[in-house]
Amino acid sequence: MYNKIAVLGFPRIGEKRELKIALENYWKGLISFDELNSVAAELRLRHWKLQQNAEITHVAINDFSLYDNMLDLLITLGAEPERFSDIVDPIRRYFTMARGDETHTAMEMTKWFNTNYHYLVPELHGGFRFGTINPKKIIDEYREAQSCGFKGTIHLIGPLTFLALSKCSEEVRAALFDPLLDQYAALLEALQPLAAEIIVHEPSLVCDPTPSDLSLLKIAYDRLGTMGKLWVATYFEHSNEATAVLVHTPIYGLYLDFIHGEKNINSLEILGQSDKYIRIGIINGRNVWKNDLQTSLKRLHKIERYIPKERLGLSISCSLLHVPYSIKHELLLPLEIKELLSFAEEKLTELSVLSKAFFNDTVITVSAHPKAAIDHAVQHRLTTVTPDDFKRHSPFSKRQILQREFFSLPMLPTTTIGSFPQTADIRKTRQEYKKGQISKERYEYAMKVAISQCVEFQESIGLDVLVHGEFERNDMVEYFGEQLCGFAFSTNGWVQSYGSRCVKPPLLYGDVSRPHPMTLQWSTYAQNLTTRPMKGMLTGPVTILNWSFVREDQPRSLSATQVALAIRDEVDDLQNAGIKMIQVDEAAFKEGYPLRNENRNDYEKWALESFLLSTAVANDDTQIHTHMCYSEFTDIINTIETMDADVISIETSRSGNRLLRIFADVGYTQEVGPGVYDIHSPRVPSVQEMETQIHALLEVLPSDQLWINPDCGLKTRGWSESEASLKNMVDAAIAVRAIV
Repeated sequence: MYNKIAVLGFPRIGEKRELKIALENYWKGLISFDELNSVAAELRLRHWKLQQNAEITHVAINDFSLYDNMLDLLITLGAEPERFSDIVDPIRRYFTMARGDETHTAMEMTKWFNTNYHYLVPELHGGFRFGTINPKKIIDEYREAQSCGFKGTIHLIGPLTFLALSKCSEEVRAALFDPLLDQYAALLEALQPLAAEIIVHEPSLVCDPTPSDLSLLKIAYDRLGTMGKLWVATYFEHSNEATAVLVHTPIYGLYLDFIHGEKNINSLEILGQSDKYIRIGIINGRNVWKNDLQTSLKRLHKIERYIPKERLGLSISCSLLHVPYSIKHELLLPLEIKELLSFAEEKLTELSVLSKAFFNDTVITVSAHPKAAIDHAVQHRLTTVTPDDFKRHSPFSKRQILQREFFSLPMLPTTTIGSFPQTADIRKTRQEYKKGQISKERYEYAMKVAISQCVEFQESIGLDVLVHGEFERNDMVEYFGEQLCGFAFSTNGWVQSYGSRCVKPPLLYGDVSRPHPMTLQWSTYAQNLTTRPMKGMLTGPVTILNWSFVREDQPRSLSATQVALAIRDEVDDLQNAGIKMIQVDEAAFKEGYPLRNENRNDYEKWALESFLLSTAVANDDTQIHTHMCYSEFTDIINTIETMDADVISIETSRSGNRLLRIFADVGYTQEVGPGVYDIHSPRVPSVQEMETQIHALLEVLPSDQLWINPDCGLKTRGWSESEASLKNMVDAAIAVRAIV
């Protein structure tokens, strides 16, 4: 029977973060690998049952991973980096590639297209040789599903996307294309006895493919398309150029995203003339709002004019990895907000309802699509914004002189990105206060003790610019959203970011305003403990937007402006209270970029304006910092210049000084803090190692332009490793100062 509905993946972290808990217990040595695997098997079974209950006849296989699907694929294809070959035990090698250890730095990690999920970047180079394929994980999971009574479809990241996302030169990509295709062919041959449908994920094909890309696409699927019942899935945008190629290959069918790739409608005529089966991504796999089923049904009927129902199926627009598990645990959300929502489990139901309405002509009986409320005061304030609100008072050259005189910092000043480790006691205290189990006075006393100890430690090791540690904050976005009108919060809406790291994105459902200061109390308390500069720590409007689930009933640009006005008010409050160094983090600025060049100018315009609106209120002697992470800056360096931040910190430790060279190449004049050690790994780098890193940075930019800091915040790290790493970092900076 033709499978009329399907998914491209399901959240794997678990209904209540069971995988996260098991992973971290395994890493701590509290459970065995067999016990970790047992938790994973239980989760897979649960997820398959959910899919089956939604009348999905073929459940997703190989979407599950103990850490990352790209990492799994490296092992499957025999493409593990050679620098880990000294680790004999495959389980230890797997997690060391992801997390590093005392003698191995972890693999570079970056965002999966424009989502907040991080994948491990394949390391390829000239002369690279693939090893023997290893299909064991895929075969085992397929047979596991079979033994539980499920039919399955196997999911793989495709060869074009594998190469596009790898860390290597274009010459290496070209040289490795044929050998890589041989590996995929060998893998498909090994999977043929399973007689399974195979969905090959090729999201890179939506990113303005070149004629060369399309030529390689044809070569790849002319060959691979003959090796079983093969589907090619694209998502996050339209893939019209690739579709025009794929219809002339022997693949069985295509998955197309009609949520984020509305222009896929332009391929309907050519698809209708082909013999390919098409699965329509009609339910949004990246946002949490209920589907407007009536509108979706109208869209499906439009598609049906070109492609007969016999060749159509329905799907989620992309993997459900990017949304929380289920709203059934959200007992505290107001009903008027909860009725707006649909998480992964509910999206399966929506898919089933829509399928019956489309294929069986059943009547959709759900109520009208809910709408968000409007705040008229917020709408009025938007009309008062003027062009001057987007401009700093003076150019950077003048501000820099005033700021250097005001702060009087040494060469290569040392600081951190913001957060310090959060102990179980700190988290417990926050939860007890949130639940009303302890008084406000007791909570604030505990936070002040933690801040005092953090400031004392920073002073003891000689950091030049301090932070208060952010102990009162659960998450860099959630903390602010909790204090802004227009946001709501789930209690169990966790989404995997990488490995065991989960985030709980806010629900931006209405108009945004700031009823009271959000950080002033803690920043001024910390500043009063020291004579050294204390950074005020804020999250920028673009990052708040990109790391939230944002309402869809108005343009994102309008929501961003509302958030920017709230952050602007906070910046002004901080500087008026004597906090003259303020960091407005835009960690997610780059990841929000559209995947198609034709759409980038619009995003860039409103994202840039949002940051400027939030920071331009700063006085000349108020130093504005920002932070960006996991980004390639080549294509947006001019935009970064226009952001006009006085100091930008970036993650560079896993990429040497490669990212920093982009700043040098354009003659960037503002100050830069390239991360000198990787906080996503538990290893403690030595003083000598960080001295070497600093000297590498000095080969690119002069000392008076550089700051010394870790890659990112320290919230998820342990205290002992953070203390040791930061002390080594300060000692390294002092040692380099003495000889530069």
